[in-house]
Amino acid sequence: MLLPFFVCSVCVFSFFVYVCVCMCVPPSPQLQEAKQLERERHRQHSPVTQHTEPDSPQLQTHIHPPAKGLTQEANGPVTPPTPSTTIPSTPSTPSTPAPESSSRSVSGEQEEHREPEEQGEQGPVYENPDPENGSEFCVAENEQTEADQATAAESGAAPGQPPGAKFSHILQKDAFLVFRSLCKLSMKPLSDGPPDPKSHELRSKVLSLQLLLSILQNAGPIFKTNEMFINAIKQYLCVALSKNGVSSVPEVFELSLSIFLTLLSHFKTHLKMQIEVFFKEIFLYILETSTSSYDHKWMVIQTLTRICADAQSVVDIYVNYDCDLNAANIFERLVNDLSKIAQGRGGHELGTTPLQELTLRKKGLECLVSILKCMVEWSKDQYVNPNSQTSLGQEKPSEQESTETKAPETINRYGSINSLDSTASSGIGSYSTQMSGTDNPEQFEVLKQQKEIIEQGIDLFNKKPKRGIQYLQEQGMLGTTPEDLAQFLHQEERLDSTQVGEFLGDNDRFNKEVMYAYVDQMDFQGKDFVSALRMFLEGFRLPGEAQKIDRLMEKFAARYLECNQGQTLFASADTAYVLAYSIIMLTTDLHSPQVKNKMTKEQYIKMNRGINDSKDLPEEYLSAIYDEIAGKKIAMKETKELTMKSNKQSVASEKQRRLLYNVEMEQMAKTAKALMEAVSHVQAPFTSATHLEHVRPMFKLAWTPFLAAFSVGLQDCDDTEVASLCLEGIRCAIRIACIFSIQLERDAYVQALARFTLLTASSGIAEMKQKNIDTIKTLITVAHTDGNYLGNSWHEIMKCISQLELAQLIGTGVKARYISGTVRGKEGFTSECSLLCSVVGGTVDRKQIASIQESIGETSSQSVVVAVDRIFTGSTRLDGNAIVDFVRWLCAVSMDELASPTHPRMFSLQKIVEISYYNMGRIRLQWSRIWEVIGDHFNKVGCNSNEDVAIFAVDSLRQLSMKFLEKGELANFRFQKDFLRPFEHIMKKNRSPTIRDMVVRCIAQMVNSQAANIRSGWKNIFSVFHLAASDQDESIVELAFQTTGHIVTNVFEKHFAATIDSFQDAVKCLSEFACNASFPDTSMEAIRLIRHCAKYVSERPQVNMKPHYTSDDMNVAPEDRVWVRGWFPILFELSCIINRCKLDVRTRGLTVMFEVMKTYGHTFEKHWWQDLFRIVFRIFDNMKLPEQQTEKAEWMTTTCNHALYAICDVFTQYFESLNGVLLDDILAQLYWCVQQDNEQLARSGTNCLENVVILNGEKFSPETWDKTCNCMLDIFKTTIPHSRSDDQHSIGSADRVAMENRRQSQYSAEQRLFAALLIKCVVQLELIQTIDNIVFFPATSKKEDAENFAAAQRDVVCAADVPVETQDQGMYRYLTSEQLFKLLDCLLESHHFAKAFNSNNEQRTLLWKAGFKGKSKPNLLKQETSSLACGLRILFRMYTDESRRDAWEEVQRRLLNVCSEAVAYFLALTSESHREAWTNLLLLFLTKVLKISDERFKAHASRYYPLLCEIMQFDLIPELRAVLRKFYLRIGLVFHIQASQSMSPLWKTSAALEKENSQSALCPH
Repeated sequence: MLLPFFVCSVCVFSFFVYVCVCMCVPPSPQLQEAKQLERERHRQHSPVTQHTEPDSPQLQTHIHPPAKGLTQEANGPVTPPTPSTTIPSTPSTPSTPAPESSSRSVSGEQEEHREPEEQGEQGPVYENPDPENGSEFCVAENEQTEADQATAAESGAAPGQPPGAKFSHILQKDAFLVFRSLCKLSMKPLSDGPPDPKSHELRSKVLSLQLLLSILQNAGPIFKTNEMFINAIKQYLCVALSKNGVSSVPEVFELSLSIFLTLLSHFKTHLKMQIEVFFKEIFLYILETSTSSYDHKWMVIQTLTRICADAQSVVDIYVNYDCDLNAANIFERLVNDLSKIAQGRGGHELGTTPLQELTLRKKGLECLVSILKCMVEWSKDQYVNPNSQTSLGQEKPSEQESTETKAPETINRYGSINSLDSTASSGIGSYSTQMSGTDNPEQFEVLKQQKEIIEQGIDLFNKKPKRGIQYLQEQGMLGTTPEDLAQFLHQEERLDSTQVGEFLGDNDRFNKEVMYAYVDQMDFQGKDFVSALRMFLEGFRLPGEAQKIDRLMEKFAARYLECNQGQTLFASADTAYVLAYSIIMLTTDLHSPQVKNKMTKEQYIKMNRGINDSKDLPEEYLSAIYDEIAGKKIAMKETKELTMKSNKQSVASEKQRRLLYNVEMEQMAKTAKALMEAVSHVQAPFTSATHLEHVRPMFKLAWTPFLAAFSVGLQDCDDTEVASLCLEGIRCAIRIACIFSIQLERDAYVQALARFTLLTASSGIAEMKQKNIDTIKTLITVAHTDGNYLGNSWHEIMKCISQLELAQLIGTGVKARYISGTVRGKEGFTSECSLLCSVVGGTVDRKQIASIQESIGETSSQSVVVAVDRIFTGSTRLDGNAIVDFVRWLCAVSMDELASPTHPRMFSLQKIVEISYYNMGRIRLQWSRIWEVIGDHFNKVGCNSNEDVAIFAVDSLRQLSMKFLEKGELANFRFQKDFLRPFEHIMKKNRSPTIRDMVVRCIAQMVNSQAANIRSGWKNIFSVFHLAASDQDESIVELAFQTTGHIVTNVFEKHFAATIDSFQDAVKCLSEFACNASFPDTSMEAIRLIRHCAKYVSERPQVNMKPHYTSDDMNVAPEDRVWVRGWFPILFELSCIINRCKLDVRTRGLTVMFEVMKTYGHTFEKHWWQDLFRIVFRIFDNMKLPEQQTEKAEWMTTTCNHALYAICDVFTQYFESLNGVLLDDILAQLYWCVQQDNEQLARSGTNCLENVVILNGEKFSPETWDKTCNCMLDIFKTTIPHSRSDDQHSIGSADRVAMENRRQSQYSAEQRLFAALLIKCVVQLELIQTIDNIVFFPATSKKEDAENFAAAQRDVVCAADVPVETQDQGMYRYLTSEQLFKLLDCLLESHHFAKAFNSNNEQRTLLWKAGFKGKSKPNLLKQETSSLACGLRILFRMYTDESRRDAWEEVQRRLLNVCSEAVAYFLALTSESHREAWTNLLLLFLTKVLKISDERFKAHASRYYPLLCEIMQFDLIPELRAVLRKFYLRIGLVFHIQASQSMSPLWKTSAALEKENSQSALCPH
């Protein structure tokens, strides 16, 4: 009876000793005095008596120096050292005192602050508990007791001996002894049968556990850090807990759990391996096994709830176990087990009641939620609550900044006393620092990845070994040599033993090499044969195929003899091989239930006869083998799958379940105890996590079971507490996924949350319950608090909010016609029912409507409405990226709402307008990204087929634009342009007159009210008006033009500098108005406004000169900006008007264009003119001319003709500037004109050439004259109708009948041919006249002919002289002789062609018959005579020009030939009319000849005399006869046929004048 009280007194005494000493309270003076007395007492009475262990057969004393103990500790022995000296748990009788050590000084405070190196050198005391028989605990260091060791530590060690200090105070030693005794007492076995609460065994066990719990809970810094106490916990307490942790007594089990919690709280840095054993072998096993009781599961989950509530513990578990290659995945298994419990899986196996199952589920959910809360708490420094931001779109701090600022907070928070683990901040001793590793998140992540790779490889190996090995080798986790693989098979315990056996027994060469290496790595030295065989078969399970077993046994036998070469029992390896085989057979025979007739010893001995080289093994040896195998079979390694299957066998009754559980608990206790003892001396570094980044891999690892638990809870359970826990867990999970930007997981949780709102499910709204309402509220909360991180998950949220608004309308009984954007229908039940049908699906009646409205009525509560509204008003606090995601998915949902053909809704569209108002104050960089999305949405909505929707969109766009324009814009920005672009898109794509009219009115309103603030927006405004300008609706065109005119006349006047970037767009817009053929008055007025724009450019060139950093101006020189931005757009658009419009408009445009050139051309640079004339010459571009012949003819006759003369006028006006850059182009254009099949244009081309040369010829350089003459030569050559004879020859030789048959089809082609021939003839005549006018000035030749004729009539020759001043008006004096000869050649060629044609009567007849228009046969009489006349004038002018004396000889030669040929031709003419045409020509010829000097006259007269005599036979007109008479008279005079006195004074005068004008005669006297 005294034992309990004695035990209690001892425990109470030890508790007070612990409180006084281990709490390290600074000692008071009275306490110091008491300590001194205690030290004196111990000096006199120091117990050193050694007591033999009662259960030991003999006392074995081993003295181990501390160094050896340290070595053992460092090596981490699997089994504790052999027990030697013992220390009684109660005070013992004093014996021989130890020598006093006067130098001993006791100072607890000094020892508490011992340096880490000093503490690290102390050797620990290893003691081996034997809880099964309750034996005393033994010391493994020396024969001294702990008291002696403490004394030795205090007095100092002998020289040369390492210090063996253990405790700094005698009270610490007492606390150690009491603690050890309590651990021993807690392991006392209970009596068999049901536990009696009043039994001494149970009461002492409970009391000891309570005291141990109290000690641990109140442990001071010495107890937490001193190596002796830490080792005591490892060796004694943890082993005791492994026993009590599986107790069937609830109180014991609960106390054990509480002690474990305390150990986890205060000592986890020292107990890494022990904690793993507790979790893996006890807690998780109890949760996983189907036979464990409800009470055990409940208490374990209760304990886990407390563990999971501490963030430091949760993260530490993951870092130290799941990221350790050699440790179990505690965190992963824990979450998976809790998830299964939370889902209610396995509840029927426990035999629990529904209420108990629900309670377990709640606890499981509570644990899971606690874990997620811890993860949220751990990573909270990285979370930014958008609602805590004050400014619009405040950005999250950069990663680097946030890391730098939060580092000290992280350390302080995680090392604070609020954490379960406060050891790191205690500052007393550094043992914990030594034992803890460095927290490097990247390193742990790599380790975790490697661990996952290894586990994946093991999983593959367990299915197909070669695939697993190949995978591990590819990942670099396994070597390629057989030795590497053999070592892997030895060390990795998770491999399937059957697959290992199959792999090792395979006949493949590489498999054999691995098997040989595997066996060679085993050491059988000194082992008997059966023990070696047992050791061999521990690592794998023998394959079933005999050949594989044969190979394995063969190698085993060879290795056994190799390791035991000194043995004499086996003659060879064959003996060992056969014996091993026989032992395997014996094991199967004796221990297999299928074998009925067991083998006897005699049979076994007989079976092995003659196997030792034809001799027998000793019978005693074989008999001993038989007995050993019969007593204990050779247990081959079982696979874990078989073990798990056996655990999950269905239990028929509760009694069987309990029995099975008790068996499992016993096995569990043995396993846990063995593991605890094995790791009691192992020191594994424990890392106290501090970094936020650990949460990311933790969550990625466990998000699936979390989601499964929460989804199942919401799906099949209506309990409000379960729903609340699930929603809270999902919310925490979303928070974690958001913080670390884990998109897949975040989207999965948000989708799950959205799914359980039933808002997006078909027909789900009718089944809505309270948990679904709560889910909606949770989703809204997530949107409000985690908006910065939701990304694409906003889509699900926006869909739910959209459907929630619809549900609210149904819940409040709103009729369908009040729902914005719906198709208008009859008011009443029909429309409401149709709306419900569209939402719920199917058909509903009034009762169902009432029921549905009642079930979803709470969705319309004020709190929900306000919360939803708060999401949109709070969008201003989202960061720059989040608001873009928010807007993008809101727009996507809006499109879905509007897509309904029968019930389009505009809820989201309204919200888009609202958030645009709210967020318009953001920085421009963010706003531009937002508007990029919203603007695109307005583009689509504004073109919606439903006019009501489009009107709402345009009106909303107008309101937003007015507000945005109020902010104004600085120069060179483009925000307004981006903002107003939707108007442009709607105007372009929407063909509805109503919408187009509305867009124009909106833009007009903006211009009228916000013109002063508009900058880059002008581009969009003019673009809209440009699109309106081509409309056929008069009201649209009129309003747009009025506004454009207002801008040009008023806004440009006031704000021209602000609009200069859009000046080109304005001119382009006016051009489009001018090109609208439906409104000619508007067209004319638009051209006038373009002319008005030129005034702005001219008056304000400095505005255009300013740099405007647009993409168009980047490559433009500053001096060219006024051209590129001002003049060029005006002139280009005028050219576009000319090319596009009808006659009256294009004529006006052409006039204005050349007016601008003539008015402002003096300011143009030379290279500007080049750009300008490229535009102008587009008027003559064949590719741009109308295709219809009539329109083309009109175009050439009017526009091209007008433009040609205008071009020449401009060229003449600015000849100095344009001569060098544009002469070639103008000549080429003139050449083009005369080639066209248009008589008017061809005439105009030659006329313009004449004008250009006459007006500017005086300024021409010789090179310019060369170009001009060459141009005329080219025109001559290309306009001579050489093809005429060929064409007509073909016509003449064609078959007459065929021509008749094809007459109708060929009529138009022949007409075109004749017209082309006629035009060429006309051009030839015009060109002849042009040369005449250029050389001699216009009308000079005609006047000369008239004078010659009149003189002939009056018989007065001298009157025919043309005044010299009149001749000098032409360009003759500027042309060189070579140029004149070139022109002369052209004239004569033309003359010869005409003469040849006129002489060919047959050809002329064919042409006439073929349809050539005219009353008579075609002829070229005028060309024949005019070309020769012009040539004669040039030759006779040169003949009398003193400045061309060097060419006189050539001129005379040409004159003689030409004149002779001409007179001879005249004589050959047969037609009277033809001869009449030559009258003026003969007059000119004879008159010119009569005017030359006598010497020259002789040469001419002698050449022409015979021909002129022949002329007299024709009936000539009197004037010609009179001139011939004078010619003959002069012949007589010159050749002295007639006396000189008889010569008329007139001829004398003429000859004298000629003499005076010439320096010498052609022929000398």
